Amino acid sequence: MKTLIQNGRVVDPASGRDTTADIAIASGRIVSIGNVSPEFKPNRTLDASGLVVMPGLVDLSMRLREPGHEHEGMLESEMAAAVAGGVTSLVCPPDTDPVLDEPGLVEMLKFRAEKLHQARVFPQGALTRGLAGEVLTEMVELTEAGCIGFGQAEVPLANTQVLQRALQYAATFGFTVFLRPQDRDLGKGVAASGPLATRMGLSGVPVIAETIALLTIFELMKVTGARVHLSRISSAAGVELVRQARAAGQPVSCDVSINSLHLTDQDIGYFDSRARVNPPLRQQRDRDALRAALADGTVQALVSDHTPVDADAKTLPFAEAEPGATGVELLLSLALKWADEQGVPLPQALATVTSQPAALLGGALGTLQASLGQLVEGGVADICVFDPAARWVVTDEALQSQGKHTAFTGYELPGRVRFTLVGGHLAHDAA
Repeated sequence: MKTLIQNGRVVDPASGRDTTADIAIASGRIVSIGNVSPEFKPNRTLDASGLVVMPGLVDLSMRLREPGHEHEGMLESEMAAAVAGGVTSLVCPPDTDPVLDEPGLVEMLKFRAEKLHQARVFPQGALTRGLAGEVLTEMVELTEAGCIGFGQAEVPLANTQVLQRALQYAATFGFTVFLRPQDRDLGKGVAASGPLATRMGLSGVPVIAETIALLTIFELMKVTGARVHLSRISSAAGVELVRQARAAGQPVSCDVSINSLHLTDQDIGYFDSRARVNPPLRQQRDRDALRAALADGTVQALVSDHTPVDADAKTLPFAEAEPGATGVELLLSLALKWADEQGVPLPQALATVTSQPAALLGGALGTLQASLGQLVEGGVADICVFDPAARWVVTDEALQSQGKHTAFTGYELPGRVRFTLVGGHLAHDAA
């Protein structure tokens, strides 16, 4: 199948390209950008007049809910949601049921995903068996099965000695460890500590739950030399510690979720369980610090933290409701919204969901490293085409995901994905 994308505004943050051009695609790869040969005869032509043509989005935190949580999301529905949001590559955490701690489970998930011919799935392997924090997994075998890194998902690793050994193991082989910094005991609340949580009688999670965990991680990084990616940083104090660690030359990177980037604890309203997410929504000063840190590069990536939850688990009192929110279809629009409000140029905004998260995965991508999150001649044709002038309202009906719960319901958002191509295959066509 040969495809020609015509007349679009081609924006590739990695190369700095921002120009009107045609893109020719054949055999799943980009043949040319701009100077399309007259001899190129496409089987399909996509008119991108007035649209932006960009690399497919790379989401570093998206739960597919399989295996084990099919009542909350099926692989088919969540993969369809990914490509509807322009996401062509995604990293799924290991907290499935069973946990992704055996090579066979990883291989099965990748096989199931590949059969759908939609987004590329890059599993995280469990750092410890069953995420129990006691016995390390066979990281080399899991990497050979397709894991791009290792983490504990939402389960803090309380035993510092086990964490040290895990980082030593990872450093030996050059693996990246994904950690959400949260102290196990201080992080047991359901809302961010502060006046609102106190007034509402909700158990709080103080900022020090994040900063204590960060300081521990940074000290262990110094003695092990491990590379760590911090998932979903949530506080101003946490951002400042990351900034200091990066300035000191530590190999640390981090991302922020769309929820923490746009919402605050005030969005809990009258105990709205759609705003029950991990990490908990913090105060405005924290949100403002996160927005500034994403703009100045301290935070490298924006993630959807897509966690579909079924109605039975959400329609409970706030403290009892299952944390999580649907987000993958909102990722591009909320990146555009942040950019508009912060005065960030479009290419820089798109970099936070394309080239920068792809770069964080590095060599774990194998042969895809040279082209994922980019538009390069000879590279894989993972492309998102969106209408920057379109606006849409977040409703249940507008979402492909099986999970419909998000605090952004009712929001009018900018930008709408028209086409998504994965390896040259038209995976989503909104027209």
